[in-house]
Amino acid sequence: MSTRYIHFTDEQKEQARKTDIAELLRRQGETLKRSGKELEWRDGSQKVTIRGNLWFHQYERVGGDAVDFVRRFYNKNYPEAMEYLLGEGGGTLSASPPIPQKTPKPFGLPPKNENMRRVYAYLINRRGISREVIYAFVSKGMIYESADYHNAVFVGFDKYGVPRHAHKRGTGSESTFKGNVESGLPEYSFHWQGTDNKLFLFEAPIDMLSFISMHKNGWQKHNYAASCGVSDHVLWQMMKDYRNISSVYLCRDNDEAGQSANKRTSNALFIKGIQHEILVPIHKDWNEDLLYPTELEETECIFQQII
Repeated sequence: MSTRYIHFTDEQKEQARKTDIAELLRRQGETLKRSGKELEWRDGSQKVTIRGNLWFHQYERVGGDAVDFVRRFYNKNYPEAMEYLLGEGGGTLSASPPIPQKTPKPFGLPPKNENMRRVYAYLINRRGISREVIYAFVSKGMIYESADYHNAVFVGFDKYGVPRHAHKRGTGSESTFKGNVESGLPEYSFHWQGTDNKLFLFEAPIDMLSFISMHKNGWQKHNYAASCGVSDHVLWQMMKDYRNISSVYLCRDNDEAGQSANKRTSNALFIKGIQHEILVPIHKDWNEDLLYPTELEETECIFQQII
């Protein structure tokens, strides 16, 4: 069934997007729990973190703004979510079915768009990623544009070439959406199989592609993985599937969550006697390092020795 078209101004879109999610939930009679600087809300048995107009599903590793929240958890399409939020959320929303009673649907990739114009514009123009690097992944079916929301889709395959995981990233100028396709296996998240013994682990596909763009010389021979979060499932799966990997570089974000995860994984690698190093971006993440390279000259020689 087609979705009716309603024109919303940029001001209306911004107003709806910035709706305080906690207040919206309280008006629905929902209970929230304080957790540090954030609030927690339970979607069935699973935890959703709330901060202002932003949310993050801790189990499915997906998040977004207030519009995305109403669409996902209250089964609304985009015009319905916008009309509700612009109406100041005074009405009653029909809640989605509790997750424990919902049968997980089989993993499946989002349908492909007939072209990749928006994804190319997003990755090349806004994120500064090398066109050559993007083409290498596109040629293998690892990056494409979805037909529904024109998201960039980053596909993870198992060692037999079967897609097992997909991460979506919004490409709109104001989009904050990012998340994993339901029922994907995190141990097969977005990764590149090389031929040598080195594996570089990142949080996000954008950071992985940014790092490669900064160090393109012979990059195809190395192994790279983006966990699409701060887990290390894909690291251990790659070391199981590709026995040539013996040296690991932990390249998570330069923030508390990223470095705490680096320490946790480093301890596990140490116990197993696996050679490893921690590489920390100068800025918050590797994409910022790619976009703002003025402070990187002094560290360039170090990375060249590694890769």
